[in-house]
Amino acid sequence: MFYAFLLLGKKGPLAKVWLAAHWEKKLTKANVFETDVESSVDRIKAPPVKISLRTSGHLLLGLSRIYLRKAKYLFQDCNEVFMKIRMAFRPGVVDLPPQTREADPQVITLPDLFRDFENAVADLK
Repeated sequence: MFYAFLLLGKKGPLAKVWLAAHWEKKLTKANVFETDVESSVDRIKAPPVKISLRTSGHLLLGLSRIYLRKAKYLFQDCNEVFMKIRMAFRPGVVDLPPQTREADPQVITLPDLFRDFENAVADLK
């Protein structure tokens, strides 16, 4: 006998995966990020109760859809960050006044503190 309703009920551990397999449009972004793909795969591979082959196929379909949505969200976030970085560092656009666009060499150069390094090594011998 198959007791899939124990896993697939509204509060079941694979409920979001089942939802992704059958009603993909009802799946929210929060549902996608709540689902842990690795633990869901482990539950499908070794379920606590028997699952039919058809049900496990549906669950794998839902899991692949969740993984696809996670990849899409990551891709969108990366593109957004990339565009913001490109806009921040675009060539030719400088927000500084003309007199402060170049720094004085004394301000950005570290003082030479190791002039007598050879003499200090000779004293140690």
